[in-house]
Amino acid sequence: MSKSELKAAGIDDPELQMSYQLCKKLNRQHGKTYFLATLLLPPAKRPYVHALYGFARYADEIVDNLDSTLTPEEKATWLDEWSAQFFRELEAGKSSDPITRATIDTIKRWNIPIEHFHAFIHSMKMDLTVTRYKTYEDLYEYVYGSAAVIGLQMVPILEPSDPRAYEYAQQLGIAFQLANFIRDVGEDLQRGRVYLPMEELERFGVNENMLTNRSVTPEIKAALAFQIARVKKLEQESRAGIALLHPTSRPCIEAARILYCAIVDEVSRNDFDVFTKRAKVSLSKRLRVAFRAWIQLQRA
Repeated sequence: MSKSELKAAGIDDPELQMSYQLCKKLNRQHGKTYFLATLLLPPAKRPYVHALYGFARYADEIVDNLDSTLTPEEKATWLDEWSAQFFRELEAGKSSDPITRATIDTIKRWNIPIEHFHAFIHSMKMDLTVTRYKTYEDLYEYVYGSAAVIGLQMVPILEPSDPRAYEYAQQLGIAFQLANFIRDVGEDLQRGRVYLPMEELERFGVNENMLTNRSVTPEIKAALAFQIARVKKLEQESRAGIALLHPTSRPCIEAARILYCAIVDEVSRNDFDVFTKRAKVSLSKRLRVAFRAWIQLQRA
């Protein structure tokens, strides 16, 4: 992270600067589209978004890399202890962990509601024991904590002009997560998970054996088209919320909206093959979208 970004954000403490720099490193390594969108924010806001991403990624990595010999219940107990420590440190306003340190500073500076972090931890815990979701309502419980609250955490930093921005941010966060679920069907199967509602798959004649056969049948195509339609609907409904953000925040979220939701367009172009092909937005499109957003940011 450049010194100019840290200076613009008012982050002067050397130890805290190091923490934010580490969060940016995590965002750059793993965020890709998220990182690109973050660079389309004014320098004074970027470190705080890096911190929120860094915390979410850090926590997710911890859970994914827990000792494989542990039972799901033992992993859940470990997660309870880890999260309890985070909330104690949040209440104290300090931490010896560099990622947590930057996260706490961000929460305090922008008055981000703590309940969003409780919801996030709840979904992390679900991921340790839940591998299938019968209905969309069941899946929504997980998606709310794993994606919707990320949007809600972001809104204060984006400086909304209207409280309705929170509802729209929640919708957009869900659209992003559902797009990822559609793209990653094959990869998630390898991990023993299905993040598409089983009841909705069955409506189109898709059962789990058909998924594990990894053959793109007409039934699977129809089921995926239904899921994609939901993403597009959520995306369209959320667009009105971008205008409710500070003008300097709009280009970032508009670029993120286009690029994340374009994932499902690529799935369609791949003829719904989510087993042998990974849908990717082309580099040329990412650069075009980023350049247009950068021009808009300069005007703002």
